[in-house]
Amino acid sequence: MDGLLAVIAGLISTAFTVDLALAYRRRPRPHTAAYAVGMGMFAVATWALAFGLTFGWNGASYRAFFLFGAILNIPYLALGSMYLVVGTRAGTVMFIIVGAISAISVTLTTTVDFAAALPAGGIPHDIFPPISDGFGPRLLAAIGGGTGATVIIVLSVVSIFRFWKSNRRLVTGNILITAGTLAAGGGGTGLAIGESAAFALSLLVAAALIWAGYRLATGARRDMAPSGA
Repeated sequence: MDGLLAVIAGLISTAFTVDLALAYRRRPRPHTAAYAVGMGMFAVATWALAFGLTFGWNGASYRAFFLFGAILNIPYLALGSMYLVVGTRAGTVMFIIVGAISAISVTLTTTVDFAAALPAGGIPHDIFPPISDGFGPRLLAAIGGGTGATVIIVLSVVSIFRFWKSNRRLVTGNILITAGTLAAGGGGTGLAIGESAAFALSLLVAAALIWAGYRLATGARRDMAPSGA
């Protein structure tokens, strides 16, 4: 069941990534590009999870799962929300920050040795050295996931106060994106206790909510007066 849920989540996130890529091709906008990159990472992480659960883990599949699923996907989704809600200038500043984090994350996640052997099944945890050992992938996951989720939540609150009267579709879209982000993060509780099915289900719910939220928010943004986003 856990492998099947991961496959379904992979199909949804892949379809969403293609939808975003086509939308960007039709009308290039920075928030669309950021969401496409974030969901593309989400899709890679989900397929890596499906592979590990179905065929067993290896170093490459786990590193891809951790890099794109635990560290980078949420910051890029947050970047998309920054462009969408605040505008191009703030998004560009965040893009520089996220780019620097990405370079560090790729380097460390692909080179740091594992602290434990990969298990035969389930979702591995405590594979990279603990945060107490110093700067490494697990600290980057805490920083990237925590900061990215915080940005998305704050921007959702901003959109509620800023657009509640003028554009409730944008507000609703950002709330759905926030709910999807929290669903992905909430799966971490199941991951911590080794419940792979709960984690796979959280990814499936997250992909569906974020896709629905994006469609609402961008459609609402398109109906607004021209802006920098």
